[in-house]
Amino acid sequence: MKQHSIRRFFFICSVSLCFCGMYPAESMLQAQVTSAQDRRLVEVCDLNKVYRFKPYQTKQEWLARAEHLRRQILTSAGLLPMPPKPPLNARIFDRIERSDYTIEKVYFESHRGFFVTGNLYRPRGQGNPRPAILTPHGHWAYGRLENTDMCSGPARAINFARQGYVVFTYDMIGYNDSTQLAHSFGGQREELWGINLAGLQLWNSIRAVDFLSSLPDVDRERIACTGESGGGTQTFLLMAVDDRIKFGAPVNMVSAHMQGGCLCENMPGLRIDTFNVELAALAAPRPLLLVSATGDWTRDTLAVEYPAIKSVYRLLDAEDKVHAVQMNAEHNYNKESREAVYAWFGRWLLGTSDEGGLKEKSFKAEMPPQLLVFYGLEQPKSSVNAGSLTSHLIESAEKQLDALKPKDKAGLDEFRKQMEPVLAQTLGASLPALNDMEVWKGEQARARYFTVERFLIGRIGKGDRVPATVWMPSRRNRTKTATLIVHEDGRAPLTNLEGVSPGPVVAELLRKGHVVMAIDCFQTGEAKGARAKEVQFFTTYNRTDDANRVQDILTAIAHLRNRPDVAQINLIGTGRAGLWCLLARGLAPQISRTVVDVAQFDNTSDEAFLKELFTPGLRRAGELRTAAALAAPSPLLIHHTGDRFRTDWISEVYQTLGASSELEVHKDKLTDVQVANWLFQ
Repeated sequence: MKQHSIRRFFFICSVSLCFCGMYPAESMLQAQVTSAQDRRLVEVCDLNKVYRFKPYQTKQEWLARAEHLRRQILTSAGLLPMPPKPPLNARIFDRIERSDYTIEKVYFESHRGFFVTGNLYRPRGQGNPRPAILTPHGHWAYGRLENTDMCSGPARAINFARQGYVVFTYDMIGYNDSTQLAHSFGGQREELWGINLAGLQLWNSIRAVDFLSSLPDVDRERIACTGESGGGTQTFLLMAVDDRIKFGAPVNMVSAHMQGGCLCENMPGLRIDTFNVELAALAAPRPLLLVSATGDWTRDTLAVEYPAIKSVYRLLDAEDKVHAVQMNAEHNYNKESREAVYAWFGRWLLGTSDEGGLKEKSFKAEMPPQLLVFYGLEQPKSSVNAGSLTSHLIESAEKQLDALKPKDKAGLDEFRKQMEPVLAQTLGASLPALNDMEVWKGEQARARYFTVERFLIGRIGKGDRVPATVWMPSRRNRTKTATLIVHEDGRAPLTNLEGVSPGPVVAELLRKGHVVMAIDCFQTGEAKGARAKEVQFFTTYNRTDDANRVQDILTAIAHLRNRPDVAQINLIGTGRAGLWCLLARGLAPQISRTVVDVAQFDNTSDEAFLKELFTPGLRRAGELRTAAALAAPSPLLIHHTGDRFRTDWISEVYQTLGASSELEVHKDKLTDVQVANWLFQ
């Protein structure tokens, strides 16, 4: 369309709007749009919020939710795709002989050059194979070696061994022998790559299961886990993602009003739209004992958390496999709590019904030098530090993504199978189902050549409110095409006349018969607002602004899919919104043609992601490369790359799929007319 024609079109629209009484309608719309509050601006979740468990009605409903939550845990931990497992290279040494048990020092590699350290307790004079128990510890001063009335790691390890178990008690990162990283390890750059303290500890626990399973005297079908406080968190997270743990007893941790106060319990994204009660319920239908205390945050377990988890076990016909006990004590893993676990594990792993026979016997803890793995011993020369471990994990993540890069249709199918859920979980975003949408109608006004509506859209029960404008041409294109346009500053730059009359690109699309939709993404345009981000572990419980923007684009796409006057949808992203649109396109397979302005974003730079597109785990998920590969082989126009936005990875995917002609890349920023014309090719 020539420029003078566009100007003439605007003039006609402007005159028509004036005669149609648009300005009073506009004022009314403005009042309606700004009166509703987006819940995401005012409801910030944190570790001390009181959470409510939503009962599940059917087994199928819970199983679908459980699958989602397991992916969420693994994604938050940086474990999807699952990293390669190097050889354990386990070393077991310095055996201590006691009359009815032995103790050995252990270290092995969870990642190359990154060591898990602890002690292996074994019974003497009993037949093989034996049940085994992992015992992660809490935040006590001496970690696994803590030996007080409130908690004794040696007490439970020795007594378990005497009862016939192989026991591995191991260090949290930064405790005792685990000195390669501090217990404060991590930062935003590491988070971009899915590298965080809690995820590394979960990986150590998974590798600890590998270690126990490798021992010839361990029965792989009878492996249990129990730990207290932070070790309780580790217990239920490990049970959630590793079904080799058949029995569990998290002690003094599962709560609906305190989710864990340490970095090692708060990986980014872990508790978005969920909390510890749901995560602990992922153990079902395996036997689970909840141990609580009257003097800490588990004081309500018998009345609140236990009934909620039991309702899940009931759906799986396994009510007899979950139980709860409570001690009149402060935060602990004391003798009374240990004996409750002895009895529970004895019932399921040893077939022992006589609880009196599993009472704790007196013991003598070894001196720390006898148990410390590296006491008087240098760490292996292959040992890595924080920097080299981070570099190794980033390099490994890049290799995994490159290995998955689609080479043909079958490769694309496999890529989608593995990476689409990872991208979706990382962003906490999804394309809403048709029956999950709701619309708050505004006002409608007519011009000579189009009708315009302004309203709010959102998802049922989510509390989001996305301001939207839709222009409908008087003459529709036979293809019933709609185009969603997203601008980094919201709808205003796409309009004239107080945000109603169409701007150049909208006018051109209307002339072609398209329905055109524009939205104010989260924290843009009329959707701006103050949001408290100062809460501890903000990203563990809340989506980032950019993740919410991606969701808003998907919500708008779902709205267009619901309209009877729309058969196919195009997507245009302008400025930084081009990046949001490309991410959304990866999760919206029904988009016909996509145009993204990447605003000379440097997609090879962690600093650029931290500054302009920060969401934890995004680089681990393959970010814009993954999104573009998920869009392939559909038509994709990327412009305004400059010399910074690299498209070689994306181009290779399109080329190997025989779809090079469907990808168009421009260094310069295209004009509105050029963008519109590309859509009509």
